[in-house]
Amino acid sequence: MATELRPPGPSPAWYKRLPPALQRVAAASDRVTSLPLRPGAALIEAVNELPHVLATARAVEVQVYAQRIADGICSAFRVSKVWVRVAERRPHDQRGELHGLYTPGEAPARDTITLWMFTAKRAQVVAARTFLRTLLHELCHHLDYTHLRLRDSLHTQGFYRRESSLFAALGADRIDSARAVR
Repeated sequence: MATELRPPGPSPAWYKRLPPALQRVAAASDRVTSLPLRPGAALIEAVNELPHVLATARAVEVQVYAQRIADGICSAFRVSKVWVRVAERRPHDQRGELHGLYTPGEAPARDTITLWMFTAKRAQVVAARTFLRTLLHELCHHLDYTHLRLRDSLHTQGFYRRESSLFAALGADRIDSARAVR
C-alpha cells in the first residue's frame, strides 16, 4: 500500500513566515496525508493492553508497552527503531504541560521519545488515549525524518493527518479517554 499523496490545499498563515527552505519542507509534509500501517497481532495486542498497564501507574511497565508499540510501527515502516523513555510527572511552565518530546540522536545513539505519564498539577495518570496519541505524535516526528526523509519535522496539516491515520490504523478509537487516578 502506497503512502497517500494529496495536492496541498491553502496553507496556514504561519507557513508564509517560514524561510523558503522550510516552506518547501512544509509543502512536502502537507502532500503526505496518511501513513499506510498494517498492524500485526503483537502491535494490536500492545495497543489494547496499554490502558490496563497505564492504570497500574508503574512507569517501567508502561515503558515496555510503549516501546513495543514504537518497535512495531518502526518495523512496519522498515525504519530505525527509536528508544522510548517513560518518565513520571510532566514538566510545565506558564504555557502549559509538556506531553512528549522527540530527540534525534547523534550517531551512533538512537533517537529518543520521552513521554510523561502523570499530569503536572494533579499527578494523575494520563488518560490512555492521550498517552497513545502523544506516543504516535512523537513517532510521526521520527517517521518524518526516517521514512519520509524530510529535512525537518513541522506541525503541518499533513503531520496531524498522518498522526490520525496511525491512530485509526491501530483501531485506537475504541480506547476510552477516561483518566485513571493514581
